[in-house]
Amino acid sequence: MSDFDYMRRQLLIAGGLTLGACLVPGMAIASPFKATNPRKISLCNIHTGEDIDSEFFNGESYIKTELKRIDNICRDFRQNEVAKMDKRLFDAITEIQANLGHKGQVRIISGYRSPATNKMLQKKGGVATKSYHMKGQAIDFNLEGVSLSKVRKAAIDLQLGGVGYYPKSDFVHIDTGPVRRW
Repeated sequence: MSDFDYMRRQLLIAGGLTLGACLVPGMAIASPFKATNPRKISLCNIHTGEDIDSEFFNGESYIKTELKRIDNICRDFRQNEVAKMDKRLFDAITEIQANLGHKGQVRIISGYRSPATNKMLQKKGGVATKSYHMKGQAIDFNLEGVSLSKVRKAAIDLQLGGVGYYPKSDFVHIDTGPVRRW
């Protein structure tokens, strides 16, 4: 299959999924992961030094107070702005951890990014104009004690959204946009 045919197929799939999501909005925000197991996560924001351990899903529903704690640790530390993060990011991270047998900390490099911070970082280069970080739909992270290449592969295997690989900066980017990688 040529690269063109592959990209065309991916575009058609993404379009079909988008259309389906519009027709059934409740399913669009549903997690693609098993809904019967509690989900726990241990997070550390490398810029603020804050740590939290959280059970954000109890096996039946998301725990709003825990999601707010997670939103806070993922805030734009430069502007001290908190935004609601897409919970599917944390579902994906816990799935990545489970697939890798990782029980350690998730080290957050960047979660939510305000438009002001995004604009400032754009001047340095390598930051998207319409970044999913500004929507609370992206996170840059690494896993304590796990090679970045393994984290990247596990993220790609999920087929959830975008996966970016930044070995020089020591993080993997995931987002809940269309499935793609760079």
